[in-house]
This record gives sequence, structure tokens and C-alpha cells, in this order.
Amino acid sequence: MKTKQLMIVCMLGLSTSVWAIEPGPSSAAQQGTESWMQLQIRGAVASTNLQTASATERELAMQRWLNSFTYPIPEFFDQDSGGEITSSK
Repeated sequence: MKTKQLMIVCMLGLSTSVWAIEPGPSSAAQQGTESWMQLQIRGAVASTNLQTASATERELAMQRWLNSFTYPIPEFFDQDSGGEITSSK
């Protein structure tokens, strides 16, 4: 019973507005990204030229996608293959 009560108290504490993130962009970079996304959603700056792909282009794109599944996924990744992180003090 105490576990259930503790869980309820935690849920109520986390649901307060203190933990909420304010709506809208929080930085200049995020504002720019948000503006571009809104332009895409509305189609406000869409090209007036119809962009099409030929049957050959579509087939080649599909083949590239299908070929991407032929590479084996390793069970583990080599941790040292990515290089080093150096401090810039």
C-alpha cells in the first residue's frame, strides 16, 4: 500500500506546471528552425516547378534502399574505432 501511495505522490509532483516546458522556441536557433518548419508545413515557399522522378530514378532509389538491408548489423561495436575525445583547455 505504501508503494502505491508513494507512486501517486510522485506522479502528482511530476504533473505540476513547475516541470512543464514553456511552449514555443527557446533560442534564436530554435526559432529559425521552427520558422522553416512552419513554411514547409504550409507550403508557403514550395517550388512552382513540378518535381518528378523518372521510372529509372525511382527504381534506382528503391534498389539503394533495398541494398541497405544487406549489410550485417554487428552484435557489438568497436569502442576504439571512433577516435579520441581531447580536451581543449
